[in-house]
Amino acid sequence: MSKATILVIEDDPDIVEVIRYALEREGFTVLTASAGERGLQEAQRRRPELILLDLMLPGIDGLEVCRRLRERSETQAIPIVILTAKGEEADIVVGLEMGADDYLPKPFSPRELVARIRAVLRRTQRAPKPEGKSRVEIGELVLDLTRYEVLNDGEPVPLTRAEFRLLWTLAQRPGRVFPRSELVDRITAGESYIIDRNVDVHISSIRKKLGEAGGVIATVRGVGYKCRD
Repeated sequence: MSKATILVIEDDPDIVEVIRYALEREGFTVLTASAGERGLQEAQRRRPELILLDLMLPGIDGLEVCRRLRERSETQAIPIVILTAKGEEADIVVGLEMGADDYLPKPFSPRELVARIRAVLRRTQRAPKPEGKSRVEIGELVLDLTRYEVLNDGEPVPLTRAEFRLLWTLAQRPGRVFPRSELVDRITAGESYIIDRNVDVHISSIRKKLGEAGGVIATVRGVGYKCRD
């Protein structure tokens, strides 16, 4: 993992140098881009193992870069960690809904940066383990673990890795209520800094993408979520 290539899309040269030094010291290969359009080009051309993406960029901002990365087949599977300044909570939520895998608030320590990257790489390289089956059907929804695919009335639904893991966990046990804390562990293998509230963000995004079929996910107030049986 230490030889993974990391693309840093950040326009502040001082921050870029801090990141470069910290990552290269740990054996990572570092690519950089100082603007959104250039970052998209580098991501498509070089296919890094992970992208560090600043939200405040000249030209195309980070949220738009994230959206385009997730739309393109060549880059949609690359894990993305967004870099945010304090007070950008709304942008964090939008970034997660668009498919970012995690976020890192500024200022951050080099040690925290490396730990976060290693955690994201570990969990994105590990698929969820099937509990006796690799295909689940709920109404018009079909979840296929071997393909990491969700079909809604035969049409593919573009879920992120975290969203798929979350829906897969709920779908395997219809009627069972999963607390938010357990869902965090299920989708991150206990290695993420993601907080319980971000589960709500992922659930909201899944429901939007599923449309009317999103009603299969029920909220249990004060506890968590379940799939209707």
